[in-house]
Amino acid sequence: MKRYKELGIAFIVAIFVTSCVAVKSNGNRGLPPGQVKKVTGAKSARNYAPGHNK
Repeated sequence: MKRYKELGIAFIVAIFVTSCVAVKSNGNRGLPPGQVKKVTGAKSARNYAPGHNK
């Protein structure tokens, strides 16, 4: 019975640890804003910067 309890606790801890992983994608394929500006031919990199709301 003690063995099942230890396995259950280990399983619950594993669930908590793996559920906290967050992956954020900025949609620029990993390129910085200046490089995306070059690729798209835009005049400003402001639209590709993270946190820009306009």
